[in-house]
Amino acid sequence: MKVLVTGGAGYIGSHCVKLLCERSHQVVVLDDLSAGHAAAVHRKAVLIRADVADRSALGSLLAEHRVDGVIHLAGHLNVSESVAQPLKYYENNVAKTVVLLQHMKQAGVRRIVFSSTCATYGVPQKLPITEEHPQNPVTPYGRSKLTVEHMLRDCGSAWGLAAVALRYFNASGCAADGTLGEDHDPEIHLIPRGLLAAMGRLDGFKIYGTDYPTPDGTCIRDYVHVDDLAAAHLLALEAAEPGVMRAYNCGIGRGYSVREVLDTIGRVIGRSMSVGEADRRPGDPPELYADAGKLRSELGWHPQFEDIDDIVQTAWRWFAAHPNGYDAVGPRSQSSA
Repeated sequence: MKVLVTGGAGYIGSHCVKLLCERSHQVVVLDDLSAGHAAAVHRKAVLIRADVADRSALGSLLAEHRVDGVIHLAGHLNVSESVAQPLKYYENNVAKTVVLLQHMKQAGVRRIVFSSTCATYGVPQKLPITEEHPQNPVTPYGRSKLTVEHMLRDCGSAWGLAAVALRYFNASGCAADGTLGEDHDPEIHLIPRGLLAAMGRLDGFKIYGTDYPTPDGTCIRDYVHVDDLAAAHLLALEAAEPGVMRAYNCGIGRGYSVREVLDTIGRVIGRSMSVGEADRRPGDPPELYADAGKLRSELGWHPQFEDIDDIVQTAWRWFAAHPNGYDAVGPRSQSSA
């Protein structure tokens, strides 16, 4: 299969591209590299440096490469930032997806897997969260992703688009073989921030909110390994049905608190860190974890990493070997639109 991966130089995207290439699919990556890294893109993939809403780039690559399907990961994901800058999220996550879908329709590409989020559910009424849970997002980030889900469903009805929305819980870990990792600037995710703090590369660590109605007062989240997420994307791409938008939760089905994750990091790497406390961040529900039974039963998804110690071990392997992230990795060639 010929697959276009938008945002394929990013954290989750690069792991998806790696798996696709290893399974002998032909891959084109479209990424403006504003947050991604060219060095993270598998050597067998074609990398085109351009924005996902660049009409010229989209038209050219869809015509030249004749892709069969799209994995759409390009977009913004900082929940707190979305509260402060909502239009940035509606522009990047919604308006630019409109451009992508327009070009897919024109080029006859009728298959897409979309990077959605558990943030579309908002504050859960019941745990674990199933796909039937009401979607009442409480942040612009969550609302932007839910808007795209509605768009995909409408395009399925209107022109036969085959779409799957994967509602991620907390993507975590690094490639099990140590070849890919997580490298954001600034880093906002818990596990890499904890590792960087323990390595002395951050000035301590702050827990945002210690008064939640949870056993230790900190937020509880479901951490799904990035390799397992990549596998879910490939299964979803193969299973997409014409005219139908299907949605699946991507999580391991249990949650870990912030303090539990920090304790795991200290245990795994044998170092302690300075931990401070700060006020809650806007838009953070106390507890989120998935019922991913539908993904397992319908698509045959079998996550390889379900223990937080194993997930942190894979992240530590990357960070210990790449303390400066991809800056220390040699460049690769790319095409500019």
